[in-house]
Amino acid sequence: MEKQKAALEKLAEIFHVKHPLLRQGLAECLGTLVLVMFGCGAVAQTALSGGTHGTFLTVNLAFGFAATLGGHLNPAVTFALCVLGREPWRKFPVFFLFQTLGAFLGAGIVCGMYFDALWAYGPGSPFVDGMGNATAAIFATYPSKHLTLLNGFFDQVIGTAALLVCILAIVDPHNNPVPGGLEAFTVGLVVLAVGLSMGFNSGYAVNPARDLGPRLFTALAGWGSEVFTGNGYWFLVPLTAPFLGAVVGAAVYQLTVGYSTEGEARCKKRRGEDVTTTTTEEA
Repeated sequence: MEKQKAALEKLAEIFHVKHPLLRQGLAECLGTLVLVMFGCGAVAQTALSGGTHGTFLTVNLAFGFAATLGGHLNPAVTFALCVLGREPWRKFPVFFLFQTLGAFLGAGIVCGMYFDALWAYGPGSPFVDGMGNATAAIFATYPSKHLTLLNGFFDQVIGTAALLVCILAIVDPHNNPVPGGLEAFTVGLVVLAVGLSMGFNSGYAVNPARDLGPRLFTALAGWGSEVFTGNGYWFLVPLTAPFLGAVVGAAVYQLTVGYSTEGEARCKKRRGEDVTTTTTEEA
C-alpha cells in the first residue's frame, strides 16, 4: 500500500502542470471533449438507430448536461469575456486551440464507438450530403435544405447572442446571481433552451470549436474535403458568426443591465467609503 501511494505521488509530481494557462487550456480541452462526446454521441445514437434510440429532445439534453461541467468550452464565450476585459487576450488563442482539439478528440471517440454502426448505416464511402446514408452531420453542423447562407449567418449570430446574454446574467455578481456552485448547471440549462428553440435551421453550433474540431476530424477520417466545400462553404458560418453574436450579446447585456448594475455597485461602494471617512473624522 505504501509503495502504491509513493508511486502515485511520484506520478502526480511528474504530471503536475505548473503553467496556469496550460492547465486551464487542458481543462478546456477535456471539457469540450466531453461536450462533443456526449452531444454528438446522442446525435449518432439517434441517427444511426433511425430514431428508435433517441429524439431531438435527447440530443439537446445531452449537449445541455454536458455543458454543466463548467469552463468556457466555447471560443466565442472566451472572445466576449476578453472584449469585456474580464479575461486577458493571451487566453483566447490558447483556449481556442485546446477547445478545438478537445472537440476533435471527442468526435474521434464517437466515431470509434459507433464505427460498426456507421458502416452498417451507410456501406461504402461516407457521404456528406445529398444521400440517404449521409453521416457527416452526426459530427459537425450543416444547414437544412431551406436555409440560405445569409439566414444561417443570422441564425448563428442570434443563437450565440442569446447564449451570451444568459451567461453574463448568470455570472453577474450585481444582478441576483444564481447560488454559488450552480452557475455551470444553469449555463447547461441555457444551452438546452437554445437547442430546443433554435436548433432546427442548422443544429445550433453557436460554438466555433464544437463545429471546427469534428469537421476537421471527418475531413481526415474519410468524409473528405466536402465537409468544408459543401453547401457553399457553409463551414465559414459556424466558424465566424458566433464571434459576432458573442459581441452582440455582450453589448446587449451590458447596455441594458450590466453597466447599470455595475454603476449602482460603484455608487454604493463610494457611499460606504464616504460614511466610513465621515465617521473617522468625527471620532
